[in-house]
Amino acid sequence: MTTSSAPVAAIVLAAGKGTRMKSDLHKVLHPVAGRPMLLHLLDTVDRLQPATKVVVVGSRREQVEAALAGAEARVVTQEPQLGTAHAVLQARAALEGFDGNILILFGDVPLVPLETMRRMLQELAREPAPACVVLGFHPADPGAYGRIVAEGDGRIRKMVEFKDASEAERAITLCNSGMLAVRARDLWPLLERVGNDNAAGEYYLPDIVMLAAADGRTSRVIEGEADDLLGVNSRADLALVEARWQRCARERAMLGGATLIAPETVWFAHDTEIGADVVIEPNVFFGPGVRIADGARIRAFSHLEGASIGPKAVIGPFARLRPGAEIGAEARVGNFVEVKKAVLGAGAKANHLSYIGDAAVGEGANIGAGTITCNYDGFFKYRTEIGAGAFVGSNSALVAPVAIGAGAMIAAGSVITTDVAGDALAIARGKQVEKPGFARRFREIMLARKKGKT
Repeated sequence: MTTSSAPVAAIVLAAGKGTRMKSDLHKVLHPVAGRPMLLHLLDTVDRLQPATKVVVVGSRREQVEAALAGAEARVVTQEPQLGTAHAVLQARAALEGFDGNILILFGDVPLVPLETMRRMLQELAREPAPACVVLGFHPADPGAYGRIVAEGDGRIRKMVEFKDASEAERAITLCNSGMLAVRARDLWPLLERVGNDNAAGEYYLPDIVMLAAADGRTSRVIEGEADDLLGVNSRADLALVEARWQRCARERAMLGGATLIAPETVWFAHDTEIGADVVIEPNVFFGPGVRIADGARIRAFSHLEGASIGPKAVIGPFARLRPGAEIGAEARVGNFVEVKKAVLGAGAKANHLSYIGDAAVGEGANIGAGTITCNYDGFFKYRTEIGAGAFVGSNSALVAPVAIGAGAMIAAGSVITTDVAGDALAIARGKQVEKPGFARRFREIMLARKKGKT
């Protein structure tokens, strides 16, 4: 919560066409760490316990509404797009009756920290109360950002868009992120006075600062870190935001007690959970929905998604865990093993070249190299049950639905199509037949045939 008792609302601007993305997907729905960037931002806003959230969109409204299902956010449309001040005005009806503080954010700037949002609201509550609090920053390349002319104590003397700035103003490096905090009772009257007499012919949101100044009211700027305020306008920008998010995630993992042998090669999802004393080797990728318990080891070149890893389990190298994989304590999933919608009990092993899908493998069971569970007949999926302590020999095919009893053994190279009782040995392969001298006679015949053709 903020230090102010006033309720908080958020207006998130997402009406830009995103043409530089060259995509049929709405710009703010492009994923960062496996999650739409808009949802990253709204998740941070939710930690302020806002009274309401309004997302202003232009085209592709239906995509945004679908992505926000269950997110308790109102969606309104700006059509046509006449500038940021005009965009904010589209949220007025959705906020009718709201009398608190409003944060205005951008859906394509997803990494704004919670603490920065809190600082904006805290500054708004300071006495003497500013009309607006603007979030500024010093980018490495100020480029075409609007500039902020401010006093040393943060009071704003002037804000100007780059297109309208003088050469002296363009030399200033304090830039306007476009995001600000303002009281609802101040915002709407100021917006109604914004004009479009500028180089772009648009209604600029920052103009409310100078309109308030004309009324004798001061606004203030607080500074954020440039890396936290990266915006996404292109695929290259998206890659920069992803890289920033990943760097922070790696730092959090290591601060939490995990060892990343080559941190820059590990890629996390937005919801990856990692326990203490976990070791992650180089070139590991985590998709959404992965939980790793204390002491587990994820070996190099493994790909995990939707999986739960138990304490001291070992995964990989070159393993693939798909959604529904549940790996028990001290279990092992080795090289080139794929597990999907399957449970491996504590101490179970599938060390080499296997596919375990739609299955339950009991504690201490051993799955031999090259074994597969044949779970699909082209129309439906079926389950395989393997009991505790069972031993499945190499290159076996378990044709589901089938159950292997506890302690049973499956001979190597078997194709198992019916249930096997506990502690039994099942052999399901053709009988070996040997024909003495056949290979020699075959070679002689074939060589003579080949010689006759030359």
